[in-house]
Amino acid sequence: MEAIVLGGAANTGPIREVDDTPYEAGIKINNRPMVEFVLDVLEEMEEIQRIAVVVPEGIIDGDKWSKVKIVPPGVSMIDSLIQAVDYLHSDGHLLVLASDIPLITKEALRDFLANCAQKTADIYYSFVPKSVIEEKYPETKRTYVHLKEGIVTGGNVVLMEAKTIHTYKDRLQQAIALRKHPLKLCRLLGIKFLFKLMTGSLRVTEIESRVEEIVKVKGAGVISLFPEIGVDVDKPSDLELVRAILK
Repeated sequence: MEAIVLGGAANTGPIREVDDTPYEAGIKINNRPMVEFVLDVLEEMEEIQRIAVVVPEGIIDGDKWSKVKIVPPGVSMIDSLIQAVDYLHSDGHLLVLASDIPLITKEALRDFLANCAQKTADIYYSFVPKSVIEEKYPETKRTYVHLKEGIVTGGNVVLMEAKTIHTYKDRLQQAIALRKHPLKLCRLLGIKFLFKLMTGSLRVTEIESRVEEIVKVKGAGVISLFPEIGVDVDKPSDLELVRAILK
C-alpha cells in the first residue's frame, strides 16, 4: 500500500498566536517539524511501500527516509491530494493522513486498516468515540457529533480509492471545506439527515447509504478505539499537550 501525508496548510489558525512557523507541518515539536513524527511511523510499517508527503520546500529533508518523496502543495487541499495521487500513479486504495497527528502509532493505523478490510468501499473514514479520547487525553478539546452509535469525533486518517479522488474532486472539495462543521456538512445529505443528526438519531450506515446515493461513491465509516487517530494539533493547547507527551 502507498500513503499520502498532507502538510501544505499555512499556519493561519489559532496556533499562530504561540508559534509563527509559516506552515503547520513545520511547527516544531522537540526541535523537529511536526510532520516528521507521522513520517517516522509510516516508514516503519512494512505495509507501506511509498509515501508522498505534500509539504512546501525546506520543511523537511526527504533523504532522511527511504520511502518518502516530497510533493509540492497545490492551491487547495484537494489540489495537493490530486498532485500526490498523480505522483504515485496508483490504481488501488491510498492511506491518506494529516500532517498534524504526531501522536499517531503503527498500532492505530494497522487497526484502522484491519477494520477497513472487513468492509467493501471506495472511501473509508475514521471516527473515534469521545469516551476513548477523554480517557487517554482528557485535556484535549475536539469537535464531537451525536450519532446513534454514540458521541464521536472525526478521525484524521482516510483510506480512499485513487480514481475516486479524481472523479469526485468537487464533492470532496466541498466536504473538506466543511470538515470542521458537522452541521453544515450534514446539510449536504439533506434536511432529514440534518434533523436526525441534531436529535442524535443518525446512524453511520444511513450516512454511508446517502453518500452512495448522492455521489455514487461507496463510503464506510470505521470506528477506531485508538485516540491518536482523532487527536490533531489545531489549537495552542493541543500543541502544548503533544510537546509534553513527546518530550
